[in-house]
Amino acid sequence: MDRRKLFLYSLNLFIMLLVVGCSKEETGQFASDLSFLKQHTDIIVLKNGKSAIALAPDYQGRVMTSTFDDASGPSFGWINRPVIEKGILPSEATKGKLEEHIYIFGGEERFWLGPEGGQYSLYFKPGDKFEFSDWKTPAVIDTEAFKVVEKTTDKAVFHRDCELMNYSGTVFKMGINRTVRLLNDKEVSQVLNLSIPKSVQFVAFESDNKLTNNGQNAWKSETGLPSIWLLGMLSPSPNTTVVIPFKSGEDSQLGQKVNDAYFGKVPTEYIKVEDDILFFKGDGTRRGKIGVNALRSKGVSGSYDADGKVLTVVTYNVQAAPNGFVNSMWEFQKEPYSGDVINSYNDGSPAPGEAPLGPFYELETSSPAAALKPGETMTHIQKTMHFYGSEADLDIISKKMFGVGIEKIKQGFK
Repeated sequence: MDRRKLFLYSLNLFIMLLVVGCSKEETGQFASDLSFLKQHTDIIVLKNGKSAIALAPDYQGRVMTSTFDDASGPSFGWINRPVIEKGILPSEATKGKLEEHIYIFGGEERFWLGPEGGQYSLYFKPGDKFEFSDWKTPAVIDTEAFKVVEKTTDKAVFHRDCELMNYSGTVFKMGINRTVRLLNDKEVSQVLNLSIPKSVQFVAFESDNKLTNNGQNAWKSETGLPSIWLLGMLSPSPNTTVVIPFKSGEDSQLGQKVNDAYFGKVPTEYIKVEDDILFFKGDGTRRGKIGVNALRSKGVSGSYDADGKVLTVVTYNVQAAPNGFVNSMWEFQKEPYSGDVINSYNDGSPAPGEAPLGPFYELETSSPAAALKPGETMTHIQKTMHFYGSEADLDIISKKMFGVGIEKIKQGFK
């Protein structure tokens, strides 16, 4: 090859690598995700300075993603572009290709209902087997839109009425109200009970979710109770670690420290449980789920992405639970109201050679079981906060919220 051809070959290779590099850089950026989402569905953007979140009314008012810098910042929510591009309506192009069990659009906080499994499940019909082939997400929290009731620069309100039947044949007439709003510096400082270091950038939002009994009959434990369930799909990284502090004490009084049997026992290389805190990998390489019950919970969970220098904190409104928390295990349950209040899911290959759903990882919280009389309402509020900055500054927040510093989290699996 002569020098001219070699030069042109090298130049073309450089340009190709540059284009690939730019494309790769755009992946995981808020501006790129927002542009993509707007091409496929209506999006409401809430802003406070540079901080922003993107909401999708057609996807039940879910928070699709957020950022601390809407121009050039990262996108914290995991977005499932292939499913969003495919859409939910049949056509010649999608014939035989639409989803059967769930439309995994992604999104870093979505409204769901529990329980998922058991004799009072909302995801299995009467007579179904508790197997994936029979499992189906109710359309109201999968493919049906929520109505936009109000919209301002930093708040959006959604509503939906629906009727659902559980595995035991009980019919629930429900009213769902969901308000999502950005949190300002003062509100975040109040949650943390400390001043945010000046060099730390952040985005924080709150969702206020209400479930109302619109029927004429009371919801009773013996025929099944629903609950509000909030799930957040977040982008994984090789060095993302989920952190959940919990109350120490005897299992006989507080129950087990962690339930790690949802999808088979989590291997020790993916979970580390100490006296009052646990670490769980959020790297998106192996499917597994864990849960912490209400007696153990301190009302907070989160994660640290050591690669991106992002600390995530999730809190919820701790409230009395006279009827317990719904159990979502896929089995006929002896204790249907002994479920967990905090969950985390790490997506990945469910078996050697099988593709993951995402991958992504999830941080989840649940309300108590809703034993509501006609007209009564239960409220579940969750706050999600992402902080970006130096490890020294993030260490202050981590110690305050989790009781351990950044270095302890980083060393969790080393």
